[in-house]
Amino acid sequence: MDFAAELTAFDLPPELAQQVQKWVAQAADVARLEAELKLSKLKIEALVHEIATLKRLRFGASSETLPAGMKDLFDETLAADLTACGARLEALRDAEASEAAATPKAPPERPRAGRPPLPAHLERIEHRHEPESCSCGTCGQDLVKIGEDVSEQLDIIPAKFFVHRHIRPQYACRHCETVSAVPVPAAVIDGGLAAPGLLAWVTVSKFVDHLPLYRLEQIAQRSDVALPRSTQSEWLGRIGVALSPLYARLSEHLLAGTVLHADETPVEQLDPGRGKTKRAYLWAYRSNTLGADPPIIIFDYQPGRGGQYPQAFLKGWKGMLMVDDYVAYKALFGNQVGELACMAHARRKYFELHQANQSPVAAEALQRIGELYALEEQARDVSIEARAELRAQYARPRLEAMHLWLVQTRKTVADGAALARAIDYSLKRWPALARYASCGDWPIDNNPIENAIRPIALGKKNWMFAGSEAAGKRAAVIQSLLATARANGFEPLAWLSDTLEKLPAWPNSRIDELLPIRKNEPAQA
Repeated sequence: MDFAAELTAFDLPPELAQQVQKWVAQAADVARLEAELKLSKLKIEALVHEIATLKRLRFGASSETLPAGMKDLFDETLAADLTACGARLEALRDAEASEAAATPKAPPERPRAGRPPLPAHLERIEHRHEPESCSCGTCGQDLVKIGEDVSEQLDIIPAKFFVHRHIRPQYACRHCETVSAVPVPAAVIDGGLAAPGLLAWVTVSKFVDHLPLYRLEQIAQRSDVALPRSTQSEWLGRIGVALSPLYARLSEHLLAGTVLHADETPVEQLDPGRGKTKRAYLWAYRSNTLGADPPIIIFDYQPGRGGQYPQAFLKGWKGMLMVDDYVAYKALFGNQVGELACMAHARRKYFELHQANQSPVAAEALQRIGELYALEEQARDVSIEARAELRAQYARPRLEAMHLWLVQTRKTVADGAALARAIDYSLKRWPALARYASCGDWPIDNNPIENAIRPIALGKKNWMFAGSEAAGKRAAVIQSLLATARANGFEPLAWLSDTLEKLPAWPNSRIDELLPIRKNEPAQA
């Protein structure tokens, strides 16, 4: 609008016209300053939220600021110091009591901490402690047994190396001029030095206990056993190849399910051409925790994070997929694959906002989501049908009310604010977030697969990087089987030792019997 032309139409006195023009200019300046102030407030709010989040991570509770290993070390040191002080104090008290009393007194009974009993499956080695004499030290009469005081102590034999010496006598037939002997059974490494137990120990130590191979070499050296890292690496390569058929079959069982979790985590891969490392990805898939199938975890090592990798792994699969908001999964969703969104991801944004500035809106969002999780806790051990009924009766009305509340609240929040971004994330994904309540066996969040990936993050700090793409794929094979074994309650060392011993001569038609999954017991009539 041309205010100068408008003013000439009113034929105002020059002094008044100039004053009006000043007012108009001032109003424009005020509007501009208000817009700049609003933008500055949004930027300040975003920065305050970011700074508060960083401060919480840096200066918050020790459980959030210390690395896991450092916190464990601190707790262990503190416990050791307290116990040592208590032992010294008890010794001083005993010394004072013995000096003050003419006759020694029995030591006072220490209060027990209510520790749990030792596992029943552990081997028991009994030590019987009989008195030096079965006669009463006062009157000389024979003592009568009236009971026993039984106490148990836990002990351990550290890694113990021993040698299997196989002797196969050779017998000759003079008439036929032939020689016969018991044949050497097939092995994962024919003619190799390592027995299945040692191969399993190296594998589990690296991929479950996250011990680098050079540490295993040092452990062996304490027993005067030469176990070079190069040799261990060769063993792991052979083991990865030998276990590949089990991995392929386990993947088939996973893809037979109709509900899956998916996520990915970066790993470093050596790039010899540049003398550096490049980023690769370990894609993770897990079976449904609310279904009847046994837990199965599959890791798929790929050189990138593009959408073609989950599309290739899930090619032809039909069902519901629980994922985060990463764009690589978007192309999967259509007629055959439905999307389930993670409620924990949505909750996390409100949690961080509430921790940063005690936002009452974030607090209410957390309370509403907490009610949904309380219902899931109630339905944890019920049947799929009962859970579906509980969700339909209680969860769906709460979800509808929360969606309406979010829509109304968003209208009162300025664009660009941290709260606006948290609400927009929920509203954008709301159909997928609320979809779990439509069925009794659909999960509410993606926590199961995140828990499966967490040990990988710990292991990366020890093995640092994969030597090649082929090495990464072999590691994914081993990690998948061991993670599945642990999820099904198998002791990984015992399972892998048994499997490596049986696998070379095992018929492919019975390969399912070697998989580390619990078999469903047949229903009794």
